Amino acid sequence: MNETLRVGLLPLLARVLLSLEFLIALNGKISGWDGQAAYMTSHGMHFVAPLLGAALVIELTGTLCLLTGFRAREAAALLFVYLALVTLRLHDFWNQDGMVAAANMTEFFKNLGIMGGLLMIAVYGPGRWALSRRSAVGSVAGARTDGEGNR
Repeated sequence: MNETLRVGLLPLLARVLLSLEFLIALNGKISGWDGQAAYMTSHGMHFVAPLLGAALVIELTGTLCLLTGFRAREAAALLFVYLALVTLRLHDFWNQDGMVAAANMTEFFKNLGIMGGLLMIAVYGPGRWALSRRSAVGSVAGARTDGEGNR
């Protein structure tokens, strides 16, 4: 496989595809704040407004980092932990029945797939086409790096 494709374009495409879910979630929180708050409250959560605010910050910052590749490893790790907590707390299909359980089981396993992609970025980095690569190359006096400053 072409090197530019393997370490440039395809990792960028993966980052963009993973980011789409978080952009949709951000839009849902912004345009449907009250609905999101009611859903969280229905799951027995307290301090809903500050938690929703924190979710907005995490999702927005994490998405921007994934898209640009800037500090993508750290952002992917943070989004992995965040999504694990959200998934366990809000998509507990094992405590539900019928269509609600089926819908939450779908969300649960979709989130596991997204978490797998985030884990790959956290471990292997964002690829060559990332802002962190440009700064890493400049700081190592032109030495070739893997996008995270490692030779």
